[in-house]
Amino acid sequence: MAMEITTPSAQRAIGHEEYSLYSSMSEDELIQMAIEQSLTDSSPGQPAAPGCQKVRSAGRETAAANRSNRPPAHFYPWTRVIDPVVKAIKDGDENTLTSMIQSGKNLSEPNKDGWLPLHEAAYYGQLGCLKILQKAYPAVIDQRTLQEETALYIATCRGNLDCLLTLLQCGAEPDISNKSRETPLYKACERKNVEAVRMLVQYNADTNHRCNRGWTALHESVARNDLEVMEILVNGGAKVESKNAYGITPLFVAAQSGQLEALRFLAKHGADINTQASDSASALYEACKNEHEDVVEFLLSQGADANKSNKDGLLPLHVASKRGNYKIVQMLLPVTSRTRVKRSGISPLHLAAERNNDDVLGELLDAGYDVNATLSPERSRLYEDRRSTPLYFAVINNNIYATEMLLHAGASPNLDIINPLLISIRHGCLKTIELLLDHGANIDAYISSHPTTFPATIMFSMKCLSLLKFLMDLGCNGDSCFTCQYGNAPHPITQTTSNRFNEMPLDKSPSVVQFCEIISAPEVSRWAGPIIDVLLDYVGNVQLCARLKEHIESYEDWAIIKEKAEPPRPLAHLCRLRVRKAIGKYRIKLIDTLPLPGRLIRYLQYDNSQ
Repeated sequence: MAMEITTPSAQRAIGHEEYSLYSSMSEDELIQMAIEQSLTDSSPGQPAAPGCQKVRSAGRETAAANRSNRPPAHFYPWTRVIDPVVKAIKDGDENTLTSMIQSGKNLSEPNKDGWLPLHEAAYYGQLGCLKILQKAYPAVIDQRTLQEETALYIATCRGNLDCLLTLLQCGAEPDISNKSRETPLYKACERKNVEAVRMLVQYNADTNHRCNRGWTALHESVARNDLEVMEILVNGGAKVESKNAYGITPLFVAAQSGQLEALRFLAKHGADINTQASDSASALYEACKNEHEDVVEFLLSQGADANKSNKDGLLPLHVASKRGNYKIVQMLLPVTSRTRVKRSGISPLHLAAERNNDDVLGELLDAGYDVNATLSPERSRLYEDRRSTPLYFAVINNNIYATEMLLHAGASPNLDIINPLLISIRHGCLKTIELLLDHGANIDAYISSHPTTFPATIMFSMKCLSLLKFLMDLGCNGDSCFTCQYGNAPHPITQTTSNRFNEMPLDKSPSVVQFCEIISAPEVSRWAGPIIDVLLDYVGNVQLCARLKEHIESYEDWAIIKEKAEPPRPLAHLCRLRVRKAIGKYRIKLIDTLPLPGRLIRYLQYDNSQ
């Protein structure tokens, strides 16, 4: 029975009867039979003898072959294909290989992957077989596989030095690259094979050849901190200033990957310490970004310029502050220009506060960096809330320690478009609220991009009555909540919701919003009565507009609130408001320290206990 066994990609299913025919044979018997059949094959182009099997090369797995580190294919026993030529080469069976050649078998024909027996010999490191094949077929010494890999490339990848040397001595071209434009020399550097590098350079391999990423062999050896290989390459003519596709030199690679010894070597051989990549990032910047402290120290000792910015205008100090590396920040502070920092439109304080790097933040403050530095308009626009100050970053991160540090250093809490106090109210962080108010935060803060007729502090605290009361106790102005342009007249239908303000998008043409409109939002209206009740404790004779009355009348339990709002208000209440106003909202929180009777102080604090 004639049977054709093909490669896995084209193999047909083996019938039950065919499997039974060979299932009783051992693997060695199958191999021997295949070899004998191969030796009796007719020459190429002639029909095979009747009943003869033609055994085709099984090939190897394509993905692994791309690196020439492909293991032999593995198949189930009943589908395993054994190429007698590959078997002879793998076993180093020179006699069988010679017999095949002498019998007229053509071993210069590639398999489906473009592999020749010469490639197999280089792969398995069988020097004797390689010499036989090279002598028999000298013209194929530089023939490539489908991945464009030569026997020399494969021998280099596998570290088969004797095969490598023999191929070079026989005239193999050392600079033929694979599909990725990687030469044998490049792969030798990648594998840190010093002897292979030495051989290839000795046989005039191009030390400045670039792969498809623009990397040279020197780039690769620097990335691996392989000083011995670097020495060979530089002595062989490798240029220390070669740049890859992104403008990166070997020294940049050393700084980026933290290879200090490679960096010293390159600097000694004249590499530019201030080299910059295509995005203008310097070697120093990259070392700072990757927190290679020893590399930063060395670069600075060699005169690296700490004031070279990347394409975004950021300096090494910026990225070190962002990373939070205290030691690198200390090294950079004395050599960084304050003028260049100011020109960048962002302070290192912003980045340290943004990333909660409190130690670095403290170091920058001690060094005298402006605690009230603001982002440039271009950088501020990158944030939806148009934040501007380092304090804002600390508050929005709910970082109480950083907030306190910045405030004690003199940070103004009223510079941002959206007051940091509003952010702390939204977070419900009482400690931060107290810190900001103690340092002069405007308790009646508004949002210029979302104008309202009443303080935004009230708007942000309406969902937490205890917080609302806390702010009112400290003097927040509640009178404006009861000023309505419609009064007792019908109100127009509005779709305003509090989400519009919680999310804080910045509208181009905002309209002024009244308290009664905000409190009509579905998520707030169910608290309308209690909110109005709290506010009434801090206002005098006011008139409820039609919409506020509508809300109060919607629940029977809120009827007492409507009565409470009816003028005239109690005289004692009005007197309390007048005294509190005379004290002033910035001193009302210090009322305990005033030379007043305790009972009066408790009265002014709305403490009804006797």
